[in-house]
Amino acid sequence: MPDVRMLPVPDGLEGERVDAAVARLFGVSRSKAADLAGEGLIQVDGAAVAKSERVTAGAWLEVSLPDPVREDAPAVEPREAPGLRIVHDDTEIVVVDKPAGCAAHPSVGWDGPDVVSGLMAEGYRITTSGAAERQGIVQRLDVGTTGLMVVAKSERAYTVLKQAFRDRTPEKVYHAVVQGLPDPMEGTVEAPIGRHPHHDWKFAVRQEGRHSVTHYAVLEAMRHASLLEIHLETGRTHQIRVHFSALRHPCVGDPLYGADPVLARKVGLDRQWLHAHRLGFTHPGSGEWVSFESPYPPDLQRSLDLLRAG
Repeated sequence: MPDVRMLPVPDGLEGERVDAAVARLFGVSRSKAADLAGEGLIQVDGAAVAKSERVTAGAWLEVSLPDPVREDAPAVEPREAPGLRIVHDDTEIVVVDKPAGCAAHPSVGWDGPDVVSGLMAEGYRITTSGAAERQGIVQRLDVGTTGLMVVAKSERAYTVLKQAFRDRTPEKVYHAVVQGLPDPMEGTVEAPIGRHPHHDWKFAVRQEGRHSVTHYAVLEAMRHASLLEIHLETGRTHQIRVHFSALRHPCVGDPLYGADPVLARKVGLDRQWLHAHRLGFTHPGSGEWVSFESPYPPDLQRSLDLLRAG
């Protein structure tokens, strides 16, 4: 049975070709979108359209997607995610406080808990476009990073939030404890990030990488480390970890990016000291600005107290 999906064309796609718009909105390749149009499986406001026609903002795109067969895709099944906390829930979104050791969504090679499967286990129905294993995910946190994530529950919320994160309008505030004391104590790191040249699982500051901007301020200076408040302007994978490693102030507990393992053991930390503390965005339903905060989890608080003690 085909999977029939409908979405309004957002303002940002005004004038785009049908195949390009469908590829952006429904998570398929542009060539696949062109094939669907050729088979009469794409409609705009109820009428079948060719791949080269241009879309108008507000028009309704209807796409009949065949059931995908992806042998490499992980199965998406309800699975408990211990420690996953629901911060806010309404008809459009659910905001969660993600624990350490939990991925954002299922992925090949990961057999631990994840947010998508955890929400399914709690009875949440996520009805959004994109790859099946990433339903509703509009932002991600590393497995070892704790804190706030918003998950879309409806097509409208998914479309609006995905565009908002592309446009960098949400407020994403992290707290991190890094080794040493950054100089200056308040500033901006603007350095492109790309795949590490020798290790595929790592990232690094690279001239050919993607534009990346991190704003920071020292909240508290301690003998061996500093507590920072960090505002992300962009959202690259491992961005905070990479930028502060490049400054030679890696997150405490992050040996992948150069942190001292002896200091981590001393304060009982087995992951990077990095927490998504505050998240604010325009609600996709009401249009009002909403903001949420998350307290430090126990392991981060204990290690911070030990660092403060010197």
